[in-house]
Amino acid sequence: MRLFEGTPFDRPLRCEQCGELDAQCSCRPAEKELTPPEKQTAILSTEKRKKGKLVTVVRGLASSENDLSALLLRLKTVCGAGGTLKEDCIEIQGSHLDRVGETLKKTGYRIS
Repeated sequence: MRLFEGTPFDRPLRCEQCGELDAQCSCRPAEKELTPPEKQTAILSTEKRKKGKLVTVVRGLASSENDLSALLLRLKTVCGAGGTLKEDCIEIQGSHLDRVGETLKKTGYRIS
């Protein structure tokens, strides 16, 4: 027995592009091409925010060519700090230039 059997919510999932059932759909979205880290340069800096708070900022990495959310998660874990993704910038709370730089170098990015 299904959760919503016999109600309007008991509809099989359909593809948004072709309208076929998900099991029969053949128009899956293509994976986007990611640029290898060796061909990219990350620009690191620290900025002072309101009330004197320091933020480590990573610029120069295009969001269309990278998985910035996964990189942000990795950097937050390594630094043990919070952070966010704003436009094409990764912001980590605190002054963590050394840790962020080391992590990006290990990943393969060039640093400037």
